[in-house]
Amino acid sequence: MGDTKTVNYTSRLESKELARWKVLFNVQAPYRWNLRRLKLGYTLDVGCGIGRNLIHLGGNGVGVDHNQTSVSVARARGLQAFTAKEFHNLNYAQKSFDSLLIAHVLEHMTYKEGFRLVKDYLPYVRTDGSIVFITPQEAGYRSDSTHVEFIRFAELESMCNDLDLSIVKSFSFPFPRFTGSFFKYNEFIVVAKKLV
Repeated sequence: MGDTKTVNYTSRLESKELARWKVLFNVQAPYRWNLRRLKLGYTLDVGCGIGRNLIHLGGNGVGVDHNQTSVSVARARGLQAFTAKEFHNLNYAQKSFDSLLIAHVLEHMTYKEGFRLVKDYLPYVRTDGSIVFITPQEAGYRSDSTHVEFIRFAELESMCNDLDLSIVKSFSFPFPRFTGSFFKYNEFIVVAKKLV
């Protein structure tokens, strides 16, 4: 998982988010719109980092991350966030959440590790709940030395099949698929449903 557990990784996330040009141009607006249009309800955000997607969702959810420093930053922002150990100690009931969000997480691990991670959190999602996977396309994947495995539509759809999830839609965002080879913020997105 690269060095995503370190204080330096959290600092990097914060400095990237606060880059003057990103704030000035409100670059997160389309990504916020995209998450909100999916109508995820009460969301379990696994790999929440410093809480960007929880903020996009209006705080309507709980974040989990393996980086204690990132969890502390998310909490300081008024978000509900926990380390994995803390989350599991809280004994959330199964099927407590309307959706599971796995955004910019799977590329930091092997497919096998990612599969186990998603499988561990699926019981917390209600039947017919949404599972949303988001991973970077080529330029985004190349931009981060902590990335371990390139996860495309094929791998995401395979993971859905292996986990008995029903795929609802797969799409490239915010631009068409070919853009991902040079625009580092283009994403693969797969939305699935939990059947049981």
